[in-house]
Amino acid sequence: MRTSHRYLDPAALSRLGGMELVARLVVEGFITGRHKSPYQGFSVEFAEHRQYMPGDAIRYIDWKVYGKSDRYYIKKFEEETNLRAYVLLDASGSMNYKYDDNGITKFEYACYLAASLTYLMLKQRDSAGLAVFDTHIRQYIPPRGAATHLHAIMSTLESIQPGEETSISATFNELAKRIIRRGLVIVISDLLDQPSEVLSALKHFRHRKHEVIVFHLLDKAEMTFPFEGPVVFRDMETDSTLSTQAEVLKVGYLEQLGEFIQAYRRGCGASLIDYVQIDTATPFDYALSSYLSRRK
Repeated sequence: MRTSHRYLDPAALSRLGGMELVARLVVEGFITGRHKSPYQGFSVEFAEHRQYMPGDAIRYIDWKVYGKSDRYYIKKFEEETNLRAYVLLDASGSMNYKYDDNGITKFEYACYLAASLTYLMLKQRDSAGLAVFDTHIRQYIPPRGAATHLHAIMSTLESIQPGEETSISATFNELAKRIIRRGLVIVISDLLDQPSEVLSALKHFRHRKHEVIVFHLLDKAEMTFPFEGPVVFRDMETDSTLSTQAEVLKVGYLEQLGEFIQAYRRGCGASLIDYVQIDTATPFDYALSSYLSRRK
């Protein structure tokens, strides 16, 4: 289900500044536009005990159980049993592209989308974490469910800048080894890498029993190729250039783009990965709807 709130427009929201403010406006506007709230059935009631492990908060030790058993046990609450989500954000150089000077870059859109999803998940009492990558993992924030965790993620999103070339498959394989506890992996990327290698790495997450949703983010110009006449294209990651007539490339480019997107759509479908192709002009409520449908 899509809504049509003007304040969900990515370019308009980008002028507000402040990740947390934008995320709150997007999510609360999205909720207002739905007939039924997605926030149901969550609580922080006591669920069960588990044995104390180094790093656990001492305040959750059940001292009555300790008095009877002489062993440390932690009170485990329902909040801990809810979803753990890992947002994997592509910060490679190609994400810094935008065609329209009045628009926003793919990376800016991706950051607002990551912020909105994080805000939504924490509001649901889920746990959310963030991994920012290009050729390697640049930032990793493990999932937590505390409201104060929002500030740590927002601060990271506001400070990070697109950087180097892309090495999606190697990074995903590394993250799949690091992310031990089963959860939801949300990828936000332009996926400008070899589809076969990226899909193989995404399967690594599925092999470890994670649910996976992929937001394949492209600029509108990358989808339509609006260029005309003599043009110089510059690779934003390697800085190499190509001078040509736009008409010479258009048909072949659009054909290859279609094959590129279809490779991801088919590959994700075959591995039960939710694939959402989206451009930077699309309102955020579409992405949030896709996320919630995946949760259901």
